Order: sequence, then C-alpha cells, then structure tokens
Amino acid sequence: MLGAIIGDILGSKYEFNNYRKKDFPLFQKDMFFTDDTVMTLAIADALMKGIDDPRKVYYNTVQSMHHLGRQYIEASYGHRFRGWLENPNPKPYGSYGNGAGMRVSACGWLATSLEQALLLAGIVTSTTHDHPEGIKGGESIAAAIYLARTGSTKTQIKAYIEKHYYHVDFDYEDLRKNYHFNETSQQTNPQAIFAFLISNDFEDAIRTAISIGGDSDTLAAMTGSIAEAFYGIPKGWTKKTMGYLTKPLQTILEKFYTQYK
Repeated sequence: MLGAIIGDILGSKYEFNNYRKKDFPLFQKDMFFTDDTVMTLAIADALMKGIDDPRKVYYNTVQSMHHLGRQYIEASYGHRFRGWLENPNPKPYGSYGNGAGMRVSACGWLATSLEQALLLAGIVTSTTHDHPEGIKGGESIAAAIYLARTGSTKTQIKAYIEKHYYHVDFDYEDLRKNYHFNETSQQTNPQAIFAFLISNDFEDAIRTAISIGGDSDTLAAMTGSIAEAFYGIPKGWTKKTMGYLTKPLQTILEKFYTQYK
C-alpha cells in the first residue's frame, strides 16, 4: 500500500520527463500523488468493508472508486477511465491498461492465501479492466505482493510470475536506454517486477524503476508495492509520504494499516 503510494509520488515528476539515472533527489517539492494513489486507496477502502463475498467486493469497489475518484477528478486519469468515473452506471470497458496493476496492493495484503489474492485482484480489476491482459495485470502484482510478504524468495517470485504471467528477465542497461512510455499492462508490469527483482533494498527498487523510464509513476507504484512487502519501508519515509496526501487519503491509509495489523 504505502510502497505503491511512494512509488507514485516519487515517479510523478518523471512520467513525461523521464530521468534515466538513479541519482535523483527524493521527496522533492514538485512531486505529487496521482490517480495511482487515489485508486490504490479506493480499493483498500472497498476491501476493508469485507472480502468474503465476491458480489459485495465488486459492488464496494465500484462505489469506493467512484466516491474517491470524483473527489480527485483532476488526478491524471486516462480518458476512458475518467468517463467511467463520470458515468452513473459504469460498466467495464475491456481495458488492458497498466492501471490494473498499480491499484491492487490491498489485495496482496489482506488476502489469507495466494488463491484469495488472485480472486480479489480479478474482481477489483474486472470493474474496468476486464480484458484478459487487464486481469493478468492485476493478478500478477497482487500475486507478487502476497508471495513477497509471506516469505517467498526472489527466485520463487520470478518463477511464479514467469510460469503464469510474463517473462521478466531483461537487460537493465538496455531498458534504461531504449524502454519508452507505454500504458499497457503487458509492457509495464514485467518491467516493474524486474525492477524489484534486481533491487538491493526498497530505495534501490524505486530508483531502479524510475530510471527505466516509461510511465514512471505507475511503474514505480507497482515496483514499490512489491518492494514494501519484501523489504519494508525505510525509516522516516512514512511521515514524508503523508505530507503529500490530503487528510481524507491519510485517513484511509492509516485505517488500512490499523486493520491489517
């Protein structure tokens, strides 16, 4: 949860102005939360209302995404998703965009089994991104988070992702030089998972993700969500991150960690 939000904020400055090195300053004044943070917290809010009834999970997800999304309607949503937010009777629209993976952190944290993490990710993703590649986008990140937080090694996480979802073995220098902005799950999720796999700690995971370029905030949000589950959050970063959030967003985040613990 917090890892995704940190990745979103730190990557926000570089989404349309990629910085292909790791030496950028952290927590700059002109960094900000985007739709990635808003939707991550919306889904967390929905799942905290209960995760045992799939129909209620679906309904609560739509309601929470609509409620919180409309409060932050200028938060850099894609055109189709913004139309979904503004529709009083929203339906899934076959998307396979990378928004599927950036918002599912709570699925990986609240699930009591890998199977439940996948089920929850599929439900919350299908509210909008019901294309098979969209579902894969949500499931793959939720699975990686669940595996990371329950003691799997990086080798085990990589093996699971490559068996069920994506090839995640890249050349870092090649990505840093040649990877370009792409909003699809299939061209963002593998790179985000790779950035986690080659990292040394949480900070390095975020710096690696952003240095690859592309859709920096979303890519770093996905990397950060997995990195948090594996490494934890560095001391002092929670307080710094909270300073970028509004009170309603802070309240949801604080409630989530209270309930999870």
